[in-house]
Amino acid sequence: MTKVDAKSVSQSDYDEIPELGDEFFKGADEHHDGVLVKRGRGRPAGSNKAQMNLRIDLDVIEAYKAQGEGWQTRMNDALRDWAKSHGMMR
Repeated sequence: MTKVDAKSVSQSDYDEIPELGDEFFKGADEHHDGVLVKRGRGRPAGSNKAQMNLRIDLDVIEAYKAQGEGWQTRMNDALRDWAKSHGMMR
């Protein structure tokens, strides 16, 4: 890449730069007053769930995923059932 003095840049140099369309801006980071706005669904109000890192064997994850959408909920339900059946919860 060659460094260029801004005074020597011509209109034809700008013609090479593609116009940024809607697709670019859909994935672009958004900042408000210098603070990054986080994307995603967020947490529903009153949620009793916590995000955590947990290592689970791949074969277990694949077995749940193979059953289709909702696999994380089914895994959560299985953990709850096990905890209840072992006197850990009511």
